[in-house]
Amino acid sequence: MTAPGGEAREIDAARGLGVAVIALAVAFNVPFSALGALYDYPHVLRRPAGEALDLFAAGGPILVIVWHGFMLCALALTLIAPALAITRQRLSARPALAIGAALAGGLAGLIQAVGLSRWVFAVPALARLHADPSASSAARLGAEQSFDILNAWGGVAIGEHLGQLLTAAFVLQVAALQRAEGAKIAGRLGGLASIAMIVGTGEGLAVALGRAGDVFALVTIAGFVGLTLWLIATGLGLIRTKAAAK
Repeated sequence: MTAPGGEAREIDAARGLGVAVIALAVAFNVPFSALGALYDYPHVLRRPAGEALDLFAAGGPILVIVWHGFMLCALALTLIAPALAITRQRLSARPALAIGAALAGGLAGLIQAVGLSRWVFAVPALARLHADPSASSAARLGAEQSFDILNAWGGVAIGEHLGQLLTAAFVLQVAALQRAEGAKIAGRLGGLASIAMIVGTGEGLAVALGRAGDVFALVTIAGFVGLTLWLIATGLGLIRTKAAAK
């Protein structure tokens, strides 16, 4: 049985978490939108490496800063996911789902951040080399090849495939917990978003097989729009817990 003071602290913590979850949903979309305006992201990923590098160099320091902000948003998930997945009641009633969601979410944020970090710590040097008028054609070709390898490994494999699968696993498990607790709207949004993200990972496999992955890319976009809506619905639900308990 929870003491009155302890119950009040739990309610305050839930409200604070709700605000953090909504803030994450908004914060995630700010750098994503900025990258679309500054760097034609994510379409630039399918352009020739030379064009992508020259466009990156033209973006200057502000583009690197925006990528760093995007990486930090992914890293924030490693902190928020365990707090969102685990409660005392869930550990008692459904420990496997709660712990599985916490682990999946923490790993998803870390892996996504690792994949995005290439834009902050590796790509700028390649872009400067490629844009250097004194660089030889061989050096520029080497920069393009390195960029392609970085994107195939850090982007497609780590970020878009493994990170996306783990994000979907996190959302799917929390959504299952929400449905069991009566939060039907958030549960359904999470379920649909996670399915779309899982289907969307087929883009990376299609690219690896030399096939077009445009349809999968559209499904991925829908999945992340769903993720944003799910985060907002989840945050509002946590905030309403505070209001209802007053």
